[in-house]
Amino acid sequence: MNNLQLKGNWNVFKGKLKQSYADLTDDDLTYEEGKEDELWGRLQKKTGKTKEQIGKWLNDDDDAPQVRR
Repeated sequence: MNNLQLKGNWNVFKGKLKQSYADLTDDDLTYEEGKEDELWGRLQKKTGKTKEQIGKWLNDDDDAPQVRR
């Protein structure tokens, strides 16, 4: 997933991430132009997934992880 796709669909992705990873905060999911690498780092740290795994999951509803609480 490239940064343009991430930016264009961020609100949808953010909702999907919050549903599946309850420990993600609004601060964790804050998208700032030019700071995409920091966002990916926060997501990787909280989910335990690679950037590629997160991107694939966000683009593919059939590959959704189990909800963690």
